[in-house]
Amino acid sequence: MSLSDTTLITQFLSGNSNSFSILLDRYQKRVYGFIFSKLNDSNLADDIFQDTFIKVVKNLRMGKYKDEGRFLSWVIRIAHNLIMDHYRKINRLPKYESKIENFDVLDCLVEKSSSVEESLIKTQIHADLSLLIEELPDSQKEVLRMRLFQDMSFKEIGDHTGVSINTALGRMRYAVINLRKMIEERNLIFTQ
Repeated sequence: MSLSDTTLITQFLSGNSNSFSILLDRYQKRVYGFIFSKLNDSNLADDIFQDTFIKVVKNLRMGKYKDEGRFLSWVIRIAHNLIMDHYRKINRLPKYESKIENFDVLDCLVEKSSSVEESLIKTQIHADLSLLIEELPDSQKEVLRMRLFQDMSFKEIGDHTGVSINTALGRMRYAVINLRKMIEERNLIFTQ
């Protein structure tokens, strides 16, 4: 019977380095496969794979992993963030435009996932975005939900909430500005 991820992590944090080797063996093919699928460069994939597990060890020792039985998705998310950092460094990530029409933080969620790892990241992105939306003021949250999730026009939103179209537009604009600010402050990435 193989040991659970939780048991191996606990043993590793208690000084048993062999436990981490078991975790690495358990997930290295999936993590490396995910990284390589995003980069198509084996040398770069090797570097990011190594950086991923260095960061995993560091974060485990700092107590940043909250055990929810999702160790693999946590590792994949770290790898994903390191890949995005790489693209940011070489200026190949699209920047957000300042016009509201060009900002749809949910566009990245429409694409079909081609692997379990991508599906895990997509799920985590949905969860992160939902938490951010919950932090918005009620009026902004309401307009954002109606626009993005119920696909209502600004006229329909205005009629439903009893405000003018311009007020509805303004609330949406401030909701997007606040989301961008929270994303930036928390160094979150909403791309795949």
